[in-house]
Amino acid sequence: MSFSFQIEGTAGAARAGVFSTPHGPVETPAFMPVGTLATVKALDPEDLIRMGASMILGNAYHLHLRPGDDVVREMGGLHRFMQWDGPILTDSGGFQVFSLEGLRTIDEEGVEFQSHIDGSRRFFTPELVMQIERNLGADVIMQFDHVIPGQSDEASARDASERSIRWLARCLAEVQRLEQTQPLEDPPREGFPADNPRNHQALFPIVQGGIHAHLRREAAEAIRSMHDWAGFGVGGLSVGEEKDAMYEMIDVVNDALPKTHPRYLMGVGFPEDLIEAIRRGVDLFDCVAPTRMGRNGGVFTRDGRLNIKRTEFRTDPRPLDPDCDCSACTRFTRAYLRHLFVSDEILGLRLLSLHNVHFLLSLARSARQSILRGDLEHWSREWLARYHTTSPLTV
Repeated sequence: MSFSFQIEGTAGAARAGVFSTPHGPVETPAFMPVGTLATVKALDPEDLIRMGASMILGNAYHLHLRPGDDVVREMGGLHRFMQWDGPILTDSGGFQVFSLEGLRTIDEEGVEFQSHIDGSRRFFTPELVMQIERNLGADVIMQFDHVIPGQSDEASARDASERSIRWLARCLAEVQRLEQTQPLEDPPREGFPADNPRNHQALFPIVQGGIHAHLRREAAEAIRSMHDWAGFGVGGLSVGEEKDAMYEMIDVVNDALPKTHPRYLMGVGFPEDLIEAIRRGVDLFDCVAPTRMGRNGGVFTRDGRLNIKRTEFRTDPRPLDPDCDCSACTRFTRAYLRHLFVSDEILGLRLLSLHNVHFLLSLARSARQSILRGDLEHWSREWLARYHTTSPLTV
């Protein structure tokens, strides 16, 4: 089979597993660095390999607008285009399209929206988005879904969730059609596409329902009855709701989804959320926070977050995090990194982005090791206690 998931250890709801894909295995829990435009900002793919990244993301909305998914296909697909031979997941762009408040209109057929780049009018349907993701050629592709703010009322959440399920059926039908008619590699090799595992993409459905537990359960049940999926996405969280509500919904979805398949919590990746979600059965994560924060001077450390631009770091001889073995922490001082930022030197953005991505990759690996050792609860309590006990100078 092109895709499979093997669980190697458990600790309560948490799992340590291996998600197998046509481009290699992903040891879970795993953080997936976000390469929205076929690049993880400021980082080379070789940086990601050295840090131990196994799976990364691209975004269908952004790559459709530029350079164009047709261009990516002509250049051999996303793996070849960005020189990354490991597993890739592409987000459908649902979040981006629905975040264009005032620039889009929704009906049952799809979403009409205005490009944030040139103002041109576009129309996304579930079928078109599957065609875009086929052109990009990622291993895992996400359905086109209807995303709403996390605190939305029950009626709005039900409308979006039920529309997402109807669109999922259309996504699945289109993916099955494309697998028979449009090979991922041109020209097709002998026995291709039917006998070549790299022709197959795993379509992940997305469980929506806002912060309403019964809607999440209904969505999970409807989705499970439709198809034997390779994995499941959990969407519509970390979009404005309280953290306790997010954790509650993760618990609900953990109970409603099969234990035998990977779960991907979309767009969530702050350290404390990573740990809390792993404890609740989540296997895969992504978030733009590590590189976005890095470009603005924000740093993850085991003792909480710090802003490297603060004056007190002007002569600080310490690394960003003394327990971190990334190339920024093993070579440079806080004083030097602050100097780079206040001097508008590009290297500062790169080094902080590298550190933050490395930090989350290492955190997910540590969680995996603690599950296999059988001490996840003790490890997570100690880790979170230290993280939340933050010196006033590092806030």
